[in-house]
Formats: sequence, C-alpha cells, structure tokens
Amino acid sequence: MSPRPRAAWPLVAVFTAGYLAAYLLPTIVGRLSTHLGLSAAQAGLVGSALLLSSATAGFTLAGRVERYGSRRPARAGLALAVVGYGCAALAGSVPLVVMGAVIGGLGSGTATAVAAAGIAAQRDPHRTSSLGLLSVSATAGALYLTIPHLGGGHRVPFASIALVALLVWPATARLGGSAPTGSTAPVGGRLPHRRSGLVLAGGMLVWSMAQNALWGVSSRIGVSQAGLSEVTIGAVFAAALGAGLLGVMGAGVLGARLGRAVPIGLGTVVIAGSIVLSSSAAGLGSFATGEITWNTVYPVVLSYLIGLAASLDVRGRWAVLAGSASSVGVACGPVLGSVLSETAGYPVMGLILGAVTLVVAAPVTAVALHTGGRPLVPGSVRRRGGAPAALLAATTGTLSGAVPRMGAPEQAVTEISMPALRRRRLGRNAFRTAGPSGADGQSNAYASTSDR
Repeated sequence: MSPRPRAAWPLVAVFTAGYLAAYLLPTIVGRLSTHLGLSAAQAGLVGSALLLSSATAGFTLAGRVERYGSRRPARAGLALAVVGYGCAALAGSVPLVVMGAVIGGLGSGTATAVAAAGIAAQRDPHRTSSLGLLSVSATAGALYLTIPHLGGGHRVPFASIALVALLVWPATARLGGSAPTGSTAPVGGRLPHRRSGLVLAGGMLVWSMAQNALWGVSSRIGVSQAGLSEVTIGAVFAAALGAGLLGVMGAGVLGARLGRAVPIGLGTVVIAGSIVLSSSAAGLGSFATGEITWNTVYPVVLSYLIGLAASLDVRGRWAVLAGSASSVGVACGPVLGSVLSETAGYPVMGLILGAVTLVVAAPVTAVALHTGGRPLVPGSVRRRGGAPAALLAATTGTLSGAVPRMGAPEQAVTEISMPALRRRRLGRNAFRTAGPSGADGQSNAYASTSDR
C-alpha cells in the first residue's frame, strides 16, 4: 500500500459492497428455499458456496494487493459481483443461480480483501473498520425494510447486491494504482506476530461460524417457531441492524479507551446469551429481544477483531487472512445451522452455538491482550528484563512528555538500515548514552568517537 494513507471513504464503499452478501444471507437462503423449491439444507449449501467462493478470493489476494494496487483488484471484484449476482437474479434454474452466486462471491471476496488491506494502512484501522460496518449495516437495514414488500423471489436480493456493487464503482477512482515499476519496496517478507495471527484467524473462523449458523436460520426460526410473517421478520431484522448502527457508532466513539480485550471478551459473552435467547424464542418479544441485542453487540466485537487483525501487520496481510478465515466460518455457518436445527431443534442448536462462542472467546481475548496496538498502560511496554516503562515514568519523576501519556496508543518503531561497511567500522565503544557531553554541557543523542 502507499506509505501515505489515502481517504477512508472509498475503502468504506468497497467494504460495503464486499460485505453486503453476508449481511443479506438470511433473506437469500429463505427465498431460495421458498421460491426455488429447495430444502433448508440445500438453500444453506447455496449460501455456503457463495461465501466459500468469497473466502477463496480473500486467501488468494492476501499479500498481493500491494503488488497490484487497490484500484484494479477492486474494479475486478465489483465487476464480478455485478455479473455474478446479476446472472443469479435473472436465472430461473438452480444450476445457473448457483453459478452466478459463486461468481458473485468471488467478486465480494476480492472487494473485501482490497478494503481490508487498505484499512490496515490507515492511521486508525479501528475507526475505518467501524465506518465500514456502519455503512454496510445501514445499507442492509434499508434493504430488509424494502425487500419483504417486493415480489420476485430470489431475484430481488441478488439484484440488490449487484446494484450496490455498480453504485460503488465510481469510488474506485480514488483508490491507489499499482506500485511503480522498479520500486524498491519489498513485497514479500515474513509475517509478523505469526502465532498470534494464526490464533486470531482460527478464532475468527469458529466465532463467525457460530454467529452465522444462527443468522442463516434466523428467518426460519421466526416463521416456524415464533409464528411471525416475513414482513414482521424483516422489520425485526431492520430494527436489529439499526441497533447495530448505534453499537458501531458507540464503538467508534469509545475507540481504544478500554483496549480491545474488554470489548471482545465481554461482547462475546453477551452474544452467546443472545444466541440462546433468539434460538429458543416462541414469540415476537423474545425473538426481537434476542436478535436486536445480538445485532447490537455483534458488529461492535467484529470491528475490534478487524482492527486487531489490522494492527498485526501494517501491510494488511493478517487483516486479509483473518477476514478470509472469517468468511470460511461464515460460509460453514448456514450448513451447520441447518444441520443442527433439523437434527436437534432450534433451542438445542442455540445452546451448542452459545457454548462454542464462549469457548472461542478465551484465545481471541488473549491475543488482544498480548499483541501490538494495545493501549499503553502499566505492563504493556517493558524494557528487556526491566519494569514497565509507563510505570517507571509514573514513579521516578520522569519529565512530562518523556513518555506517552497513560492510555495513549503505542508508537510505531521504524528500523533504520546501516551499510555493512559502516557497521564494521563502528564498535560497541563508539556510542554512549544520551546526556550532557563535553565541557560546554551540550546534550547529544549519541556520540561517535570514530567520527570526531
């Protein structure tokens, strides 16, 4: 990515187009089942094929967006989304619908990968990811209010995603192009924080799978168990996504004041309880309470997870890999939800998914506690073998401004290369600690005896 972060709104627009299919998954699966004569499991498989295709595009592009630039992959992804979802909307046979959904999924995954890489290069990844989730929640909420009043079966949801991708196309003109020919910036290199990144990616896979196992069958819970109409369910989903907007705005205002571990850990506990409540709903009250609470907290936790992944690598590789792993979980969710609900019933399914969500909260929260980008508090910055720097500053009378204030984000450290010949000439005794030097009492950051 460019070393100078670009405007955030084109990334937010591309993020919205890429994420929208996952947000509209319940109505896609529900209408495929109702209007194409598919069983619940078959409709879930179509949704899973779409999202697996999206995850495949993300894994393929991880680490390559920097090489190709943002503009070309974003435009290719949006074009695939328009063509694929457009064909799925126009097709009347199941094979053509599935083919269009898979092609559209490739486009969604490509757009999401470009947005994730760009978000990681922003000065405040959490704020930008919050804006993206705010945008996609608002768009999906408006569609949930509109789609139930329209006919057309499966055509309307697919056409809506294609239309949004088409409207986002002009925003790609503000994205960066490919890297200049002959650029010396490395495009490879070892992934930083490999253990933490793998734990986070695996945790996001399981976490997303549990969330979307319920999300994929929420519409059927409302119809078959709670006895609600499609219009009422659409209104509940719109209200839930509206509450999600408030949650994301609150997360944006809160920022890093509490770090990432508290919102991720506590939020996941609330999500687990909401899953149990929603899956056992027998009427409008419990169904709406569970769905609204769940959708209020879900995007908040997701925004912190995306920001955490972005903080692990400024080039966005972990953001793309973790996002793609999350897409795999999202893809497996509808199938898992359909199988569990058909074999054990909705309430038991909710208990299983709630327990899985609680179990995965521990390792993901641990990553948030022990990786870079956390707030600077006592214990977060240590010298080798020494005490926390922030604690030392607070107890030894360090001058104001010598260290960042408590709660401030950690500052990035930049490596400065030194030619090999010069490294050989300078010995260990060529440098001494900063402080007054010489008779004139002037202060130097370092003194090189070989250059004097």
